[in-house]
Amino acid sequence: MAVYTQLGAEVLAALMAQFDVGELVSAKGIAEGVSNSNWLVETTGRDGSGTRFILTMFEGRTEVAELPFFLGLLDHLADKGAPVPRTIHDRAGASFRWIEDADGVSKAVTLIEFLPGVSVSEPTPAQARAVGEALARVHLAAADFGQSRANTLALAGWRDLLDTCGAEGLAAINPELAPLVTAELAALEREWPVDLPRGIVHADLFPDNVLMLGEAVTGLIDFYFACTDLLAYDVAVTHAAWCFSGDGARFDAAISAALLAGYEAVRPLTDAERAAMPVLARGAAMRFLATRAYDWINTPADALVVKKDPMAFARRLQFYAANPALFNA
Repeated sequence: MAVYTQLGAEVLAALMAQFDVGELVSAKGIAEGVSNSNWLVETTGRDGSGTRFILTMFEGRTEVAELPFFLGLLDHLADKGAPVPRTIHDRAGASFRWIEDADGVSKAVTLIEFLPGVSVSEPTPAQARAVGEALARVHLAAADFGQSRANTLALAGWRDLLDTCGAEGLAAINPELAPLVTAELAALEREWPVDLPRGIVHADLFPDNVLMLGEAVTGLIDFYFACTDLLAYDVAVTHAAWCFSGDGARFDAAISAALLAGYEAVRPLTDAERAAMPVLARGAAMRFLATRAYDWINTPADALVVKKDPMAFARRLQFYAANPALFNA
């Protein structure tokens, strides 16, 4: 989440009038994340009791043509009882609308439920286990979702982003980054598995995309990278996101064990998936190294967004490469 686009109070009030949610009371930009513009919106609600929502404006990395997939998936999972926010449809029944920014550029926006809970920065093993279980339940619940979407941030996408950054751009971030990327990306292209169970994956399940109350998961949010891919790759992404300190320098074995045990309590990994996890984990680290490096170089200086250090995932990548037996423990 972030705010790249500014919307005035009158524009926001007119937008809220297109939904049956009452009148606008307040709107606050949300600075976390890097992909879309987001606001926490409060309205009077239908009966004046007050209601909160998340308003998202889709920026460059989200293809608007794919919004029916993303938003339909949210509604499908919510109908299945998964802890995800429903899309608030407008008075005409549409799941998203178009609005012009200050420069006259038309952008898509959607309104979704606000779910209770907080994102944890220092998860306990019990919380990690709950996240693993929730991820597996999403994989099972999405099995009969009638749409699919290719992963635009798979191997070829990493290569494209890193080529765009260039060796000089990577070196400006850290002198060690370009040689690491060159060696590991080539290895991943040789070793990447293909014949594993596939389905709908979240592909971005970081702690800030999980809401919790105590040890219970109350919400999985930000499905705008969801796609059809290897289910075990989604486990690897979540593992890379949850099992390290923020800077990637410290690995937490207890969190790792709990997360994997929680997932397998609901959906056991196949032998082939387990054998592929070391490569998938290196790929997960490379994926976020690539997008963070690209964003580090290309994010506008005046954007209300927290740029994230690519080296945090370079360190994860190095750890996974040095510990291929990790997932056999």
